[in-house]
Amino acid sequence: MNLTIQNISKKYPGDIHALKNISLDIHSGMFGLVGPNGAGKTTLMKIVTTLMTASSGDVAVDGLDLNRRRSKIRHFLGYLPQDFDVSSNLTAQEYLDYCYSLSLPDSRAKRHNAVDAMLEKVGLSNAANLRAKKLSGGMKRRLGIAQALIGNPRLLVVDEPTVGLDPEERLRFRNIIADLACDDRIIILSTHIVGDISSTCTDMALLDHGEIAFRGKPSELIELAKGHSWRLLVGDTDLKEMKERYSIISTIPSGEGWTVEIVGDNPGLGDAVPIEPNLEHAYVYYLENCV
Repeated sequence: MNLTIQNISKKYPGDIHALKNISLDIHSGMFGLVGPNGAGKTTLMKIVTTLMTASSGDVAVDGLDLNRRRSKIRHFLGYLPQDFDVSSNLTAQEYLDYCYSLSLPDSRAKRHNAVDAMLEKVGLSNAANLRAKKLSGGMKRRLGIAQALIGNPRLLVVDEPTVGLDPEERLRFRNIIADLACDDRIIILSTHIVGDISSTCTDMALLDHGEIAFRGKPSELIELAKGHSWRLLVGDTDLKEMKERYSIISTIPSGEGWTVEIVGDNPGLGDAVPIEPNLEHAYVYYLENCV
């Protein structure tokens, strides 16, 4: 499976350039797309999923031109949009059955079995007969994940997949995606939650102001932040100063002070100790110092 994005640009009215000459070659497996809000991630994902037309450039899926073969590509495409919501009077089971029927012309019995299995996989078996519009926010998000997966897509695009999910649900999602990644398919995770990328993806791109700022393995981005990640204990006064001078990754109450993790140059304080950066440290450091 191969997705080729070549020189894609998107310009909105008012001379707003959401994407600027984006090129990516993505192969089977998990691919992470990260970047701050407004970086252009959702615009790019809408173009890839045929919901938006680029101002210029080309997209091909396994050699199929996106503009010319939209219908064929949609048959093996799964998509979870960032703003997924469902106000249908259908039950969760009926809604998922309807989504399945749009993807594959299978028999009613086969659809029924596939729908039941998918509801079990995303933890919605007990809610199968509830009206979709009555589900909680987290349950609707799980139903959104289910509808993206139900046709067994070879190209799966999920935009902010774990927004609204509690830690247990987020772990469930990661496990589902990890199982799917074993097959010959492309899974693109577009998110600002860097932890979702570090635990699942072996290839990634960082998008900033509509341009590719970094492309490579998560480990390669982490390498750039080595020697620039620190942990120290500070009081209330020092904490205020730290916020003005450094990018703070985490702040945890610790006795009468705060245990703080920062990225940047050595803060020059006696108890500052270097730490091994994770992808979140690297992401913040790269945006602050390398873009």
